[in-house]
Amino acid sequence: MKTSIVIKLTRQESHELRVIARRQRAPHRLVVRARIILSLAGGASCSATARQVGVARRIVYKWAQRFLVDRMAGLDDRPRSGRPARFFPDRGDLPDQTGV
Repeated sequence: MKTSIVIKLTRQESHELRVIARRQRAPHRLVVRARIILSLAGGASCSATARQVGVARRIVYKWAQRFLVDRMAGLDDRPRSGRPARFFPDRGDLPDQTGV
């Protein structure tokens, strides 16, 4: 069964997604998103993609819609509400270890 979502990739997008999907050290969430888009672009249905990747159908729809609107940038996490993080790995900040 085909899906109503049709994703056509450029050569560059296809290459980038394949690199991400094969990368050993990429964040798992990004690898899953790349596999979702590649599967849909290959003609698989949302249900088949969900089974293949191991996520719920609503997750497949979510990332497909975000990709259609924002292309590769749509696969990145959006800012979240709430208290800002206190740990910044890129700056080398470490949680207080005095109470350990």
